[in-house]
Amino acid sequence: MMHCRRNAETHEKAGVAISFDDHFINEWFALRPMFQKYNAKVTFFVTCPDSLTQDEIKKLRLLQSDGHEIGFHGTIHGKSTELIAAGPENYKKIELTPGLSYMAKAGFNPTSYAHPGGNHNDQVDSVLLASGFKILRDVAISRRKMMGFQMYALAPRLMPWIYYSFDNQQVVDALLIDEDAGLTEPEMMEALEKAKSTNKALMLFGHEPLYGKPQNGEYGFNVPFLEKILKEADRKKLKFYTMSELPEEK
Repeated sequence: MMHCRRNAETHEKAGVAISFDDHFINEWFALRPMFQKYNAKVTFFVTCPDSLTQDEIKKLRLLQSDGHEIGFHGTIHGKSTELIAAGPENYKKIELTPGLSYMAKAGFNPTSYAHPGGNHNDQVDSVLLASGFKILRDVAISRRKMMGFQMYALAPRLMPWIYYSFDNQQVVDALLIDEDAGLTEPEMMEALEKAKSTNKALMLFGHEPLYGKPQNGEYGFNVPFLEKILKEADRKKLKFYTMSELPEEK
C-alpha cells in the first residue's frame, strides 16, 4: 500500500525580520500605511527615550498596537565596551537603567536590544541577557570601504550569519540596508529566495526613511527599495517576524 509522504522540506517558518534604529519616530510612523499594505510587522529600536514627546509616544503606541515591536537601542547610544570597562554596574547605570525607566513610563517594556554602533563584547551581552532581553541584534555589512577603497563585497545570500535558523540563538546579526550599504535589488531578491528555500528568516535593518539620495549627513534607507523588499516577501508568502519572536518560534 502506498502512503502519501509529506515533503520533508517545508517553508512554513521562512520569513524576514526587519528593524529600524535610532529616533526617527515621525518618519517611521509615516510608513505605517505601507506596512499595513503588505501586512508587515517590524521592530523599532528606540534610543534616547528621555527625549520622546507625547506625540511620539502616541505614535509608537499605535505602531505597537498594529503588531510592531518597540525595542531598545540604549539610553545615550554609547560605546558599550568602553562603558563596561568600568564595570557592569557603571554600564547599566549609564546605558540601560535610565532609558528603560523612560520607556516603562511611556508604556513600553522592550525585550529586544540593538547594539549602538554594533559595539559590544561577551560581557556586555551577558549583562543584557541577564537584564531580561530575549535577543540582541548586531550589525552586518555586505560591503566595507576604507579611505574610499572597497575592502570586500559579499552577496547577502553568501552571508549565513544574517539568516535566523530558529535554534533559540539570542545574539544575531542583521544586514544594513541603508543607502551607503550599496545593496542592489537583485541581491535582495536572491537573499529573500534563500530565506524561502532554506526555511530561515532573513534579518535586515536600516535607520531613517529617505525618499532620495542622503544629504547633509543623513543616513538611512531608500523607501521605494524597502517597499520592493516588502512586496517580494509578501509575494513569496514569507512570514514577517518581530525580533523578539525569532527565539520564541518553535
